[in-house]
Amino acid sequence: QYEMAAAFVRAGFSAVDVHMSDLASGNDSLANYQGIVACGGFSFGDVLGAGGGWAKSILFQDRLRDEFAAFFERNDTISLGVCNGCQMLSHLRDMIPGAEHWPRFLRNISEQFEARLNLVEIQKSPSVFLSGMEGSRLPIATSHGEGKATFSSDESLASANIVLRYMDNYGAIADRYPSNPNGSVDGICGLTTDDGRATIMMPHPERVVRTTQNSWHPEEWGDDSPWLRIFRNARVAVS
Repeated sequence: QYEMAAAFVRAGFSAVDVHMSDLASGNDSLANYQGIVACGGFSFGDVLGAGGGWAKSILFQDRLRDEFAAFFERNDTISLGVCNGCQMLSHLRDMIPGAEHWPRFLRNISEQFEARLNLVEIQKSPSVFLSGMEGSRLPIATSHGEGKATFSSDESLASANIVLRYMDNYGAIADRYPSNPNGSVDGICGLTTDDGRATIMMPHPERVVRTTQNSWHPEEWGDDSPWLRIFRNARVAVS
């Protein structure tokens, strides 16, 4: 969450670390915020549906379920889920408008945790986070054990708003390991809602927002990598 907070602060936000216990106790409320970000970080040990465990802590408590539902229904909010946060928000898709076609994220086909740099291509989508980035092919940090996007039906796959796909070094959709690190169909690793205000992705843009965090970068990039635009786009979206 520190890397994520740093990226949002770099884009002009005030970032607040809110724990689930803060919301459950009433010490804080999502009504105080315009954006929520569910971060990675191996919630529940990243085993046995880690993001699912996190989601159930919301779904099985009336106070939290109602608070999250009210937040998603507001038209002035944005939501981002990365890694475990991606898994968690995918389990809440029934309460997120326009997210009904989102997949579940299951165990990697390698049956092991995968940590590496992968190449992704940003797809055309309504996502407010990825506005103006369509067609970009960029390296990004992968770090998860359960990232295989699995759709409930072919119809859901066809109707989903896809924002990121893993690509191979020939520029084709990655369907083989390790270019596709988890076995997701069509290399899918990020999705958004119909209105683009809620976006989820398994790889970690916050870990590569500075050029010094990349294994290589063109000299003309300067200090900021192209991934910082996600966070600057978010700033524009709530302005």
